[in-house]
Amino acid sequence: MPSIHPSAVVDPAARVADDVTIGPFCTVGPDVTLDAGVTLVSHVVVDGRTHLGANTRVFPFASLGTPPQDLKYRGEETQLILGTGNTIREHVTMNPGTAGGGGVTRVGDGGLFMVGCHVAHDCQIGNGVILANNVLLAGHIRIEDHAILGGGSAVHQFVRIGKHAMVGGVSGVETDVIPFGSVMGNRARLHGLNLIGLKRRGFSREEIQALRSAYRMLFEDDGVIADKAEEVAASFDGVAPVMEVLDFVRTKSDRGLCRPAHPGTELT
Repeated sequence: MPSIHPSAVVDPAARVADDVTIGPFCTVGPDVTLDAGVTLVSHVVVDGRTHLGANTRVFPFASLGTPPQDLKYRGEETQLILGTGNTIREHVTMNPGTAGGGGVTRVGDGGLFMVGCHVAHDCQIGNGVILANNVLLAGHIRIEDHAILGGGSAVHQFVRIGKHAMVGGVSGVETDVIPFGSVMGNRARLHGLNLIGLKRRGFSREEIQALRSAYRMLFEDDGVIADKAEEVAASFDGVAPVMEVLDFVRTKSDRGLCRPAHPGTELT
């Protein structure tokens, strides 16, 4: 039987695994699914068609699955789906999708969402993503695996952030961030590669050097990005991380690419 504090309000129709823990003053709606090992510490609201994957831990005053902050939303049956092993800290808000955005807000496995983060409707977030305190995500954002967003950063709707990218604290991100890229600034600009992150994630010296060379070819030389991407592809055929950057660059985008403020910006 799940452990449910007497002060919690859990709708009888909610699907709650046997080893779930629901602490004081939590509220769980009728269309919610809580998988094995989920813990709602206290004062947590989980509503709507929300699914929390196994071993997810949610801290006080988080609100998950309440209607999206979109004036076009008319009560459609949309979803918020979280994978396994996520940590949701205090005052985090996550909204379900909208009919116009595919109907699902989705979070992968093993993420850390620190105090005061907001994940808006129709966001698609990968595995191992870290949002530091007070990160704000507008609607329709896509964040790939193991990206890290620094405290107080804010991301414009429809922006893509590539895997292993790093966004500096208190940055406003209006354009797409390449995989392995490092951006910062009031209106964020590309400042090179997330070299510290690459080393921590176990990329080889050869892969990192190839990424550095590819970065210079793409962003430090004159010319059109699309043309330079073909040159990079010819030079680094078979180098998987470089190919991931090129796939990202070649994908159609609503926001365009985040680029260095000035040619020759040093790698960091």
